[in-house]
Amino acid sequence: MYSMKAVCKETNMPYETLKFYCNEGLVPNVKRNSNNYRVFDDEDIAWIKSLSCLKKCGMSIAEMKEYVALCLQGEKTIPERKLMLHHRKKILLEKLQEINNSIEYIDTKQKFYDDVLTGKRP
Repeated sequence: MYSMKAVCKETNMPYETLKFYCNEGLVPNVKRNSNNYRVFDDEDIAWIKSLSCLKKCGMSIAEMKEYVALCLQGEKTIPERKLMLHHRKKILLEKLQEINNSIEYIDTKQKFYDDVLTGKRP
């Protein structure tokens, strides 16, 4: 079993974020020790890492709650979860295209400036 501090170190998550996730029900069935401190097992850590990924993917807390609720309902909700992830992936791919377009613009401008500096262009 792991303490909150150990889980924060393992998942690179701030203590307050982990506490918030627990209080919001995003980490289901959190266990407590004899001193009433939260304790976590390896499955909890994997779950918390998944939450971190969902957050990095841009999911809101409300979306994450919906996703967790679906997970807790079992296999029958897999199609809904797949749809949620498909939608999130589509948004991420659009953002990736925007980033690639921005990088392409920067590359073009840098080449232009290099050409000006080397005298290839007036």
